[in-house]
Amino acid sequence: RQSHRERRQRRPRTGRVEVTGNLSESAPAISKTKGIMGCKQSAEQSRNDEIERQLHAEKLKYDAEIKLLLLGSGESGKSTIAKQMKVIHLNGFSPQERSGFKLAIHNNVVTCIRALVRATVDLGIEVHAEASAEFVMRPEYEVVQALPADLVQHVKALWADAGIKAAFNRASEFQLLDCAEFFFENIDRISAEDFVPTEKDILACRTKTTGATEVDFTVNKTHFRLVDVGGQRSERKKWVACFPDVTAVIFVVAMSEYDLKLYEDNSTNRMFESLKLFKEICNNKYFSNTAMILFFNKSDLFKQKLSKVDLSVCFPDYKGGDNYDAACSFLQEKFLSLNENPSKPVYCHFTCATDTQNVTVVFNMVKDIIIREVFSHQTNES
Repeated sequence: RQSHRERRQRRPRTGRVEVTGNLSESAPAISKTKGIMGCKQSAEQSRNDEIERQLHAEKLKYDAEIKLLLLGSGESGKSTIAKQMKVIHLNGFSPQERSGFKLAIHNNVVTCIRALVRATVDLGIEVHAEASAEFVMRPEYEVVQALPADLVQHVKALWADAGIKAAFNRASEFQLLDCAEFFFENIDRISAEDFVPTEKDILACRTKTTGATEVDFTVNKTHFRLVDVGGQRSERKKWVACFPDVTAVIFVVAMSEYDLKLYEDNSTNRMFESLKLFKEICNNKYFSNTAMILFFNKSDLFKQKLSKVDLSVCFPDYKGGDNYDAACSFLQEKFLSLNENPSKPVYCHFTCATDTQNVTVVFNMVKDIIIREVFSHQTNES
């Protein structure tokens, strides 16, 4: 028989936990741990509350602001309108910003003179200043960091050349920036060592927009956020990210470019591209309840071109000749006919984006339209 001691040793252990020591001494430690955890939770809650307050403040800000989205094909003048908002509502450009445009202006000059020299070859136009043509076409002048004196002299010689002027008069047959003539006429000023771009220089300057840029400003206690996006085909896939919460779309058409081809596609007419793009935007589901504003831009260049190039080169059904008002009405009707929602108004304005006074007047009208639209929507929702 097993002894009592052996039976006790073989008895299975229970799940009982023995507590040793004085239990009353452990209580303060446990209480202290709970206190620390409570403080941590309280601090965490405070941080969460602060984040919630910030998010709520941001929501109120965005609910109260008016978001304007600038859309249109490349070279239509969207970025110039965005620059004008800085001039009109944000006291223009700082000295640092002005200096930043200096390099872009210098490269605009080089881009334009090289384009004209190439055009004389393609169009079979004789250039008398052959040495200057060879000089500006050197590889090192494809992109410049400044305008050295010898380069400036060759640019001036070419701009005075009858062959270059003949090519300039046929600019619709190749790609040339609108700012070419303005910068060539001011070459001495903009090539000077102490040159600081003026507002007019900055508005005329052409830089390709990539992605989206924003201009925030306030008018009569109303906050505006203007979003400018690149207009060339390669940039348009990025547009959709800017569509949410848009109060109004400002679609910009370069009305003077009815005889020009796209930079990115030399077989497509720019006006036809704008018509196709406007139809897509105007009837997009994102903008079914969004104010649609149409800017017929570059009205000054359009008026000048009408006397030289008939609008019928683009639209054979146009019969108004060089009558500016008739041509404007014709283009307006072409675009408005693409709106598939009869109850949705499209507000049209004729603009010259480089003219600050014109843009000021037009934007004041647009502002009133947008605020009226916002008030109307809020009334209907309530």
